[in-house]
Amino acid sequence: MIIKVSNFYYLIAGIFAVLFAATHAWNGQSAVLPELQINAITMGTRTVFMYVWHIITAENLVFGIVFILMSFQADRAKVRFAAWMIVSLLIVRLVVILSVTAFQDASSLTDTLIDSVAIVIYVAFIVLGIRLKPKKAGKSGATF
Repeated sequence: MIIKVSNFYYLIAGIFAVLFAATHAWNGQSAVLPELQINAITMGTRTVFMYVWHIITAENLVFGIVFILMSFQADRAKVRFAAWMIVSLLIVRLVVILSVTAFQDASSLTDTLIDSVAIVIYVAFIVLGIRLKPKKAGKSGATF
């Protein structure tokens, strides 16, 4: 069986998203979520924070799987809408991160730098994949 990658940008974006899901889960379990075990935070607040954290992890994993699958799709028009939808969600995610951080504590905006750069790079690969022109007849993508 020959599998052809027709959009390497989507493949890279998918791999990034799966890695982001893994690092997000690991960072949450090792550094962020244990901080919630203090008595000053109610159980309801802890629960909400934990499920929101895991929703983002799950979204990243789903986005990664979707982009990996989309990277094998020869007809790019069939997946373009999904790609734009995910780009929109990622941009909204970045705006929320930056605006909430700026509103709560503008001095900690520098703490969002790594996440912000990662989202921008991720979005850039997706947009490059969206803008990729179809290959001429007779040319094919890489095979595995």
